[in-house]
Amino acid sequence: MAGRRRASGSSVVALCLLLVSLVGCGGGPTTDTARAEVQRLLDRRAAAVLDDDESGYRRTGTATGFAQVRGLPLADWSYRLTDLHRTGDRATADAELRYRIAGFDKAPVTAGRTLGLTRDADGDWSVTSDRPARNSAEQLWDRGAVTVVRGEHSLVLGVGQSRKTLGLYADLGDRAVPAVSQAWGTDWSGHVVVLVPQSLEAMAGLLGSPATSYRGIAAVTTGETGTARAPADRIIVNPEAYGVLGSVGKQVVLTHETTHVATRAHTDSGTPMWLSEGYADWVGYRDSGRTPAEAAPELARSVAAGEVPTALPDNGDFGFTGDSNALAQAYEGGWMACRLIENRWGERRLGEFYRAVGATGLEAALTDVLGTSVEEFTGWWREYLRAQFG
Repeated sequence: MAGRRRASGSSVVALCLLLVSLVGCGGGPTTDTARAEVQRLLDRRAAAVLDDDESGYRRTGTATGFAQVRGLPLADWSYRLTDLHRTGDRATADAELRYRIAGFDKAPVTAGRTLGLTRDADGDWSVTSDRPARNSAEQLWDRGAVTVVRGEHSLVLGVGQSRKTLGLYADLGDRAVPAVSQAWGTDWSGHVVVLVPQSLEAMAGLLGSPATSYRGIAAVTTGETGTARAPADRIIVNPEAYGVLGSVGKQVVLTHETTHVATRAHTDSGTPMWLSEGYADWVGYRDSGRTPAEAAPELARSVAAGEVPTALPDNGDFGFTGDSNALAQAYEGGWMACRLIENRWGERRLGEFYRAVGATGLEAALTDVLGTSVEEFTGWWREYLRAQFG
């Protein structure tokens, strides 16, 4: 038939050789060894960090980053390659960084990282850059070398802050930990890690959020809730808002945040924020000598003007991006609810109630621990506000 002929033997051999070079004659695709090579490179780089081996770190590529982390008391540091985008002798690696602070973290912190790579004439890969992955928060060392200050119960890590300043945070943490244990009990780690970045913008970078979300917020606590095995709680300070507080205010804030660390294992998505934030404020103000009017000025003004809240603060009232006065009243309302429980049922019952809410939910805990209902408790809370501020 026109246009058709038998292939010669040499043509068949050439075709098979071509297929072998591409996919293997009769087999699957050839294995690209680059992923395994890059993983081994990252393993060597991680080992150099743990061994404080600067020369070994340099042999894996750029030395940028070594000085920033070498002061950290690390128990673990490793990379797990998750993806590799290669173009010739250049590549971009997506990896999961896992690290653990010795003596403080029960499980590793995980962070997404993107690493730039190049391959030399000998076929060896090296790291040219290491930065937060897209949609991943920064790490403290991404902004500079980390300074470490140890307290009796605290570890303070700072960037752009003097050792003297960080020592003051350690002192506050050392007072906060026993204060929390006295109120809550000792069924928690009994220590805190405090991160002090150089600015509000740097704080927001650590949280992966816009700076406007935390303007005026002195500190926040990060960590996984609802699990008895805390991976790694961190108290992250906003140095701009925290710096304008007086000595009592600074202690209240750090004790408040330390309370979140202590109670985290008994806090879950069903715990209302008026309770979690109110209890943290209750512990923070417990030994401060502040009166309700002094500690809850926005709520006091509102109640004195005849505007008594009709319901306990909703979770949405605690958003950082809303009205600052409404946010203050939400925190103050939660604190007054916990103060009411303390006054009516006692400190021990307040702690039992918090734990019960995390275990069985709000309504069941109100019934089982306090012998009341949401409606009845809300009514008592409103009367308590009138008695204190009316």
